[in-house]
Amino acid sequence: SMCQPALADQPLLDQVLEGVENRYSGQSFTADFKQMSRLSALDIVETATGKATFSHPGKMKWEYLQPETHQVVTNGQTLWIYKPLEKQVIKGDASRLFKAGAGGGFLSDISMIREQFTVKLTEVSDTMAVIDMKSKNQSPDLSSIVLAIDRKTNEIRQATTYNIYDDTTRFDFSNIVFSPVADTVFEFTPPAGTDVIFMSE
Repeated sequence: SMCQPALADQPLLDQVLEGVENRYSGQSFTADFKQMSRLSALDIVETATGKATFSHPGKMKWEYLQPETHQVVTNGQTLWIYKPLEKQVIKGDASRLFKAGAGGGFLSDISMIREQFTVKLTEVSDTMAVIDMKSKNQSPDLSSIVLAIDRKTNEIRQATTYNIYDDTTRFDFSNIVFSPVADTVFEFTPPAGTDVIFMSE
């Protein structure tokens, strides 16, 4: 079926959002991801793949497998970025980075969508809905997020984030599995011989 623009379709938008909220609220899940980042000024496109784990609220683990292994882990308070090849861990305050929904933060707390974004439905069909979420607090890191949502499962299949410089990062999610995840997954202990660098405020 053709995707019709749904310009004034508030009831339909509410239906789509409620579907997503009901699916993700308070849930833990894992997914495979493919990430494509485009730096607008430099016209560079980079791709990466891996596995991500999310738990409500604010817990995330991104395990990058290609092109090189690294991890981004947060328990909601502390953030660790582990680069095994460089034997380095960068440690910082998670709330500063994720509070605006950047870095996939909204996936670990779906209530952020209505609280922190102005949302409109841009395309809809029987199988797919696309919503455009403009950040209310316009941080330089995140101006908007576009989500493609599977209407049958209410799963977020694709998320594209934009910053004020029009750099884009697109995540394609597959093999999404909702199941309980132990909190220990979101803790990180730097391996022996790893340098720990503290992110400045």
